[in-house]
Amino acid sequence: MDWKKILFIYNPVAGRSQIRDQLLDIITILSAGGYRVECYPTKFGGDARRLVRECREEYLYICCAGGDGTLDEVVSGMMENEALPFLPIGYIPAGTTNDFASTLGIPSDMRAAARLITTGRVFNCDIGRFNGDAYFTYVAAFGIFTDTSYETPQEMKNTFGHMAYILHGAMSLGRLRTYHVLVEADDMSIEDDFAIGMVTNSKSVGGFEGITGESVDLEDGLFEVTLIKMPTNPIELNDILTTLAVQSLDSEMIYHFKTDHVTFTSETPISWTRDGEYGGDHRKAVMDNLKGRLKIIVPGERRPIS
Repeated sequence: MDWKKILFIYNPVAGRSQIRDQLLDIITILSAGGYRVECYPTKFGGDARRLVRECREEYLYICCAGGDGTLDEVVSGMMENEALPFLPIGYIPAGTTNDFASTLGIPSDMRAAARLITTGRVFNCDIGRFNGDAYFTYVAAFGIFTDTSYETPQEMKNTFGHMAYILHGAMSLGRLRTYHVLVEADDMSIEDDFAIGMVTNSKSVGGFEGITGESVDLEDGLFEVTLIKMPTNPIELNDILTTLAVQSLDSEMIYHFKTDHVTFTSETPISWTRDGEYGGDHRKAVMDNLKGRLKIIVPGERRPIS
């Protein structure tokens, strides 16, 4: 095996397509770190997942540049590739919000993130399994605001950046929907009407801090589950908005708990998003925490590769 060969997958249209202007610098930085870099630009949604799933070559790392959805594709492809061991992943955030990168301390500057790949340490991070055969790195969710990532037009993201999520979310208020769901976890059972449901392993979602809890630990083998009840009057709505505005979950309108396994059941199919991408319509959604399964390069002192 060539211990210095890395595969670099990048999404040329992620974010504001800024990677096109920085691609040469990124490759130069990785090459200067002593790596032999093989580049592959994605051509369509799901291309990164297909490439990693079908990969049979041996690499030291697989690196990717794009939004959280691009990272999700690489992770999913690796989980589905029985011939490939789970390699460390280097991540260069080039999307609009990059929630997961922010949580991990990966720089938003693409050149700095490339340098981190050459100097950082490998961190064993939890990931989620969805209904047995799909995966997510930091969030699986349903309800208002959670569909803004995959429904927001790319042109709007490129023009307005992060404000596109807020703008599109505000427009969505005109079609607020109730989700009647039975939620089961450990010895707990909750049945109620919800506006939002989130299973997370991140300190922020959609660029919003404080909506996943105060004690988020990415390697404890536990999800943070947040369920926001459907407000039935202006007072309840104001309570929810005020609570979230101060980055708190202390409200009678919000359920919040930790678990390594959770099941959502509804009478009608619910649209889910996984890492900001459409995750299908499901009457039943079962999520398991895969403790420490994701190997990703983060800031810290590099250790010898075992």
